[in-house]
Amino acid sequence: MKGKLRRWFEDRLRERITLAGAFYLAAMVLVGVAAFTSANNLLFLIFAVMMATLMVAGFVSRLGIAGLELDLVLPQHLCARSETVARIVLHNDKRIFPSFSITVAGMENSILGRSLYFPVIPGGGTLEETVNVQFPTRGLHQQDIFQFSSRFPFGFGERRARVTLKRDVLVYPALDPKPGFDDLFLSIRGDLESRMRGRGHDFYRIRPYQTGESARHVDWRATAHTGQLQVREFAREEEPLVTLVLDSDTKNLHWFEEAIECAAWLSARLTQTDSLLRFRTQGYDVRVPLQGDLYTILEFLALAEPRSGPLPSPDSHDESVEVILTERVERASATGWHRARVVDPGKFANTSGTRP
Repeated sequence: MKGKLRRWFEDRLRERITLAGAFYLAAMVLVGVAAFTSANNLLFLIFAVMMATLMVAGFVSRLGIAGLELDLVLPQHLCARSETVARIVLHNDKRIFPSFSITVAGMENSILGRSLYFPVIPGGGTLEETVNVQFPTRGLHQQDIFQFSSRFPFGFGERRARVTLKRDVLVYPALDPKPGFDDLFLSIRGDLESRMRGRGHDFYRIRPYQTGESARHVDWRATAHTGQLQVREFAREEEPLVTLVLDSDTKNLHWFEEAIECAAWLSARLTQTDSLLRFRTQGYDVRVPLQGDLYTILEFLALAEPRSGPLPSPDSHDESVEVILTERVERASATGWHRARVVDPGKFANTSGTRP
């Protein structure tokens, strides 16, 4: 309670006396006491000069902080927990008077990686500085609080002013891989490669003959070399499809955040391949790139919340590679996802995926 009260008081204190200012005030008090007790005109003069210096310092410090405008220019796409380069734009609205020795810092879980120092900002001038920013969580961030501070001109006090930037900034889920993510992607890619075998025109591989296959695809040279019937396989002409389903019916918020990050990471990796992606969850269904792009999925995941309801039903005409992210594995079989790879993102420490 005492610590909270102290932080509340410090946040609202517009001017803080520095150590140099404390020594200066102590010296001024001593000179004043000596002047009044001794009635020495010289001490009165020194005391008056010291008081005038203190008043001028306060006025100049307040004038330097006044009239400053701050803007933060962010990139279009932001991911949680990822450092991103942004621009701090500081404008001095005073046409004549410059501002000296200005420090810009973040307040209350600031996204700024460091404080910025501006030695001088000319009157009517604008300065820019690049800085690394980092948003801790996904979602819609609506305001950021910054603080101007200055010890100009003599360092007796530190003048402060708080600035609140109110804007809507959408932050995507983190795209950092976690243990098990790479293994899961490799298994999905293996399923995709097996689905790419077909009867297209691009040669895929030579493999042993299977009963019922047409003899026109037999490779007689490979057959003579191995002594067993070998056939040519060709890549399918159409692009393979991956159906990624997120089960958002959960009350475990920690698990839900793990599933959100897993879905975001898989979506980002899969869109880098030549496969089509269909993302589904309760009340949401999108195909990429037919109905959007990766950022369409990330925008949805940035604002997604747990939602009760059954899993979306599988499409009987869909020959895609199916991946289900769910906390309850048995829900996939009960809904008809018999061919799907069922994954519990909360248990990646033990297994990367199972099939029901």
